[in-house]
This record gives sequence, structure tokens and C-alpha cells, in this order.
Amino acid sequence: MNVSFKVNGKRVTLDIDPHKRLLDVLHDDLQLISVKEGCGEGECGACTILFDGKNVNSCLIPAFQAEGHEIVTLEGLREWSGFKTIERAYLEHGAVQCAFCLSGFVISTVAYLKDQKKENTDEEEIKTALAGNLCRCTGYTKIVEAVRDLAEHEQLKTQFDEDWPYEK
Repeated sequence: MNVSFKVNGKRVTLDIDPHKRLLDVLHDDLQLISVKEGCGEGECGACTILFDGKNVNSCLIPAFQAEGHEIVTLEGLREWSGFKTIERAYLEHGAVQCAFCLSGFVISTVAYLKDQKKENTDEEEIKTALAGNLCRCTGYTKIVEAVRDLAEHEQLKTQFDEDWPYEK
């Protein structure tokens, strides 16, 4: 079965097994190693991607459902000017240890910040936005602190408005 979609800004067309998961296509076929298998059940967030701008678990999506959609992975985010700001916040707050979960947290952070319209951000709102991403190393306090700092970062808001490289 042929499927065509955009991934990290580039159109791809692949001949895939109709039973294949999007996670497997992204990781194995397209070599996007930031999309990792953790639980395979949509519980851990290691396979989180942006799917038309929303954070989703790619292990739960049949690959054929990507037809005509736009997908962004951590590799694609690295091309965006705002990524360095996100990376710096995670590092400065010590929100990274083994980094297995990191790509899922960063994708969920971007989905949250991109759509955030409020001036003030509370901790519960951030926790809700990051729900579905599990970290076994850091706990969540430092991750939440990093996201709170990012939510208040005016330059990052401008970067979303001015140079977000993806359609949706």
C-alpha cells in the first residue's frame, strides 16, 4: 500500500505493509531515531510526534492513517530556531538525565507552548500538557520548571509566530 505524507517538512511516499504502525515507519524505514518504542501501548510517550500540530503517540497510529498529514519529530524541531531555547531550558533546569523520554517531553512541550495563549501559566496546566510522558529518572519537578520558564519566554513566542517552519 502506498502512503504519502509530510515528515519534518518533506513529502515522502512509501510502499508499506497496511498493518505497520507509524512508529515503525518513522523509526525503522525513515531512520528517525528520536521516535522510540517504549511501551508500545500509548502509555509512556517515548514515541510522541506532532501529527498536524497535535502531540500523539505514534505507536497507536496505523501508518496508512498518515496519508496526507504532516508529521514533525525531534529531528525536525532541531531545524527550527526556537529549538535551542527549549534545549537550553531543559539543560539549565537539569530536566534531563538518561534522555530516553526526552524527545516525547520536548514534542509535548512544543505542542503546549505553540497553542498557549494565556499570559500566566500554572503548574497544573503544564502537568496536564505533559501527561502521557513518563520519566523514570528525573521525577517531574525540573521538567515542569523548564516548561514554565519557556512559557514565559517572550522570544520563543515570537519564534512560533514568525518562523515556525511547519504548516499546522
